[in-house]
Amino acid sequence: MTARADGASTRDRILDAFEMLLVEGGSRIATLDAVAARAEVSKGGLLYHFPSKDAMVEAMLERLREQGRADVAKMREAPAGPVLYYLETSVDTGSAFDRGLIAASRVAQDDPRARETLAELRNGWFAVLAEHYGDDALARTVQLIGDGLYFDDTTGLAHKRSLDHVRDVLGRLDAL
Repeated sequence: MTARADGASTRDRILDAFEMLLVEGGSRIATLDAVAARAEVSKGGLLYHFPSKDAMVEAMLERLREQGRADVAKMREAPAGPVLYYLETSVDTGSAFDRGLIAASRVAQDDPRARETLAELRNGWFAVLAEHYGDDALARTVQLIGDGLYFDDTTGLAHKRSLDHVRDVLGRLDAL
């Protein structure tokens, strides 16, 4: 696999381009030709790595699962604890992981594999929260709060002090 100056392999560059197109306009605009153009590879080069759009979807979802497993590990080891880690990362930072999450959510509208991958990620985060609290209802509530923070942020609806409000309320409930 050829690497760019930043070290990304051609395969990763293609997956990055695919995700960016999905985020920008969904599956309709993420055609093989558009992905090849965005990744700056020939269509033959794209097909060498991914013989079909379906193969790109599968590779994108596997990469997202790997990123999710790494995120769960970071959550478990977070110095401030898993709850604050989860809430503080429930915003779109523009990371490759965020891009993958948004791209997968676009694909999930029509693809059960993407829905299953997103469910697997949510289950991983939930397991850490439930283990931390020892209370499934509280863990699910915090997860839903994180979902709301992420939704607000990715849709441009976030209030600049949303996380402060969440910290305040959870602190009063002795849930931080």
